[in-house]
Amino acid sequence: MTTELTPRPFWWEAAQPQVLPAEPVLPACDVAIVGAGYAGLSAALVLARAGRSVQVFDRQRPGEGASSRNGGIASGNIRMGFSKMVDALGLDRAKRVYGEGKTARQGLATFIAEENIDCDFELVGRFTGAVRPEHYETQGREADFLNRHLDVGAHMVARADQHGEIGSDLYHGGMVRPDIGGLHPAKFVAGLLAKTTEAGVIVHGETPVTRVRRDGNGFDVITARGTVRAGDVIVATNGYTDGVDRWLRRRLVPVPSRMIATEPLAPEVMARLMPRRRMLGETLKMYHYFRPSPDGSRILLGGREGTYDDGGTAFAKHLRARLIKVFPELAQVALTHSWSGYVAFNLDFMPRLFVRDGVHYATGFCGSGVVWAWWIGQLVASRLIGEETAESAFAGAPPGAVPFYSGRPWFLPVVLTWFGLQDRYKVLAKI
Repeated sequence: MTTELTPRPFWWEAAQPQVLPAEPVLPACDVAIVGAGYAGLSAALVLARAGRSVQVFDRQRPGEGASSRNGGIASGNIRMGFSKMVDALGLDRAKRVYGEGKTARQGLATFIAEENIDCDFELVGRFTGAVRPEHYETQGREADFLNRHLDVGAHMVARADQHGEIGSDLYHGGMVRPDIGGLHPAKFVAGLLAKTTEAGVIVHGETPVTRVRRDGNGFDVITARGTVRAGDVIVATNGYTDGVDRWLRRRLVPVPSRMIATEPLAPEVMARLMPRRRMLGETLKMYHYFRPSPDGSRILLGGREGTYDDGGTAFAKHLRARLIKVFPELAQVALTHSWSGYVAFNLDFMPRLFVRDGVHYATGFCGSGVVWAWWIGQLVASRLIGEETAESAFAGAPPGAVPFYSGRPWFLPVVLTWFGLQDRYKVLAKI
């Protein structure tokens, strides 16, 4: 059932990344941006509408990386749970971080509506299944804490009632977050690209940046197709950061994430398995995320791959096994697509915007880039043009360098194995 899968993202069937016409690289602009995903394009749009001349460079087609490969879950997730963050960092800091997530989610929904971007966005909510009874209790305490301090409307669903959320007996109930939505990630990046170019931004796809050199009050941005003199530079490369910026590369760990898509299922099957068409997850360190396709005909499921074998056959089989464990009735259902992409994590698992040697960075979205990449990108641009309202809990010092790491995460299989052992021996729930 996992052989002869289409290796291209399911999302590309509706919105394949574009090969743009080769525009000349202009010798000068106000701002040069490295990376044409959600973060780089959202920054470019803000700058262009503020009257800045902007060129964006990407070594792939615009949006070809994680922006058109991800699960399309608009969560604005933070790896540390809210109550644990209160214990670690204090209530004020935790409220700023989680409160900004709430603002960012609302901002993304408003942006999509106001810009009339056709990307199948729906505020359907997310159900996170409790893998063990004790996880359900932990979720309940977290829901109470979130509602008391942030009023997100979280509520618990007991195991006896969970078939109203998911057609599975695997979980022990779970938490619903109604403030989380889903979208078609490739359509979103295509719509964002269209808005950006309409605003006058020149986007150079398949044009790698080979060096950024500070010189006086500006920068020389050297690319494969010419050099541009820029007043400011934004780097927004995240999981696709290469050796050109070795300093950043030591601070971001690219983690491969793989997804599978089922063949179309009967409407009555989809109605039984995903009755509310929510985004879905589970309480594990090595968790899986899954959802219906935007048209409600398929199930898409993903997880952290933990290997750099681009073939991905073994992990596709693992994902299929998880799919069947959640939904045993799908044992004979065929898969049609299996694809992977890179997300990026830093040491404290928090997105970042910061300035180093005059270069502005928007990066470190830690697997939740649908919300955070768009949000952090536009914040960096707003701060660059001097908007006083562009405050952020994520602004400040850059993330620390990962010890003994220079770009190839040799330790990743060990770390992911350790997470798996914690799941097996019931160490910690993931909320």
